[in-house]
Amino acid sequence: MGKIDGKNDCVVGKLSATKVKALRAAGRYADGSGLILNVTPKGSKSWILRIQHNGKRHDYGLGSCLNVSLADAREEALRIRKMVRDGKDPRAERRKENVRSKTFREAAIEYHATHQESWKNGKHRAQWLSTLQSYAFPRLGDLALNAIDGPVILDTLDGIWLAKPETARRVRQRIGSVLDYAYSRGWRDTEAPMRSVSKGLPRQPTKRGHFAAMPYSDVPDFIRELGDRESYGRLALEALILTAVRSGEIRGAIWSEVNFDAALWTIPAERMKAGEEHIVPLSSSALQVFERAKELRIAGTEFVFPGTKLGKPLSDMTLLKILRDLSLPYTVHGFRSSFRDWAAERSALPGEVAEAALAHRISDKIVAHYLRTDFLDQRRHMMAAWGSWCTGEVANGAQRRSK
Repeated sequence: MGKIDGKNDCVVGKLSATKVKALRAAGRYADGSGLILNVTPKGSKSWILRIQHNGKRHDYGLGSCLNVSLADAREEALRIRKMVRDGKDPRAERRKENVRSKTFREAAIEYHATHQESWKNGKHRAQWLSTLQSYAFPRLGDLALNAIDGPVILDTLDGIWLAKPETARRVRQRIGSVLDYAYSRGWRDTEAPMRSVSKGLPRQPTKRGHFAAMPYSDVPDFIRELGDRESYGRLALEALILTAVRSGEIRGAIWSEVNFDAALWTIPAERMKAGEEHIVPLSSSALQVFERAKELRIAGTEFVFPGTKLGKPLSDMTLLKILRDLSLPYTVHGFRSSFRDWAAERSALPGEVAEAALAHRISDKIVAHYLRTDFLDQRRHMMAAWGSWCTGEVANGAQRRSK
């Protein structure tokens, strides 16, 4: 066995697995044909391949002896020497191989990092990667990108496609985005096979209705149950029900929007789905909720119903959690349907008044053009009656104890 000391780089001696293990002295030990064992003064050992390429001498690291055996090092050295004979650049080829070995998880994380700043919806940014972590990474995360084909994607979606239709559709779309992104970067040989995947999935059940709504006859009892304990979340949910607004509108309410003397809450256009200012007449019941929130007001925040972090509103899950904690199958948005059903069956006022209370756009453009009123006076009467119903003053035609 020969030792290379810089003065004589061409001394050649065959190594064995036993000798490799036994060597302790620092230095470089040749195995032959340019394969060298490098031992550092601290005792670590690694493989180097020294070879001539384009008239220049190059050293290629082949890895630590802890991970690469003598047999593996010889095999890799042979492969690189053949590559050079074929006119290829070993370092360039290795870079290509490293790229090709990128996993789905790595590509998804990079896609998310690249695109998230262009997504305006903060909730979308947060959920985009978490859905893949929950439903795609267990099956696809550690797979090389080229190993992901239609059957593998179908297998990933199979367990949730019918059980969680909306989530499954999002996961399918995001898998496709990651694979197409990988293809554009040269990490994958083909685009995502999503067209064939879609053909292989069964038809999802038709969703009946948009949101599960509590029957309006049950709302008075629910309001009383909310009042058993007081929290910002419960107050916000009660205010939402009494005003028939959307979750984001009640959670984003700030004190400067509320006029207690006029009993009006003015929601600015930028916080409305339709992009138009919405004036909400506050019934005595609704005003009481805002008054109770005012008694709990925290210094340093402008929100009527603040979240746990100072200066931040309640999270969108806070209101839904109240329903789930009470084992109720309804959605927060469904209370708008409860109000609309009550208005249709219990109020003598026209349907247009209820639609105005819900801040719905008028679908008929001609009617919308000529309809200049927001029915504010009539909505005052409607919301007062709805407030009386919700708080149990009037329910099912009978007098009930006020809360």
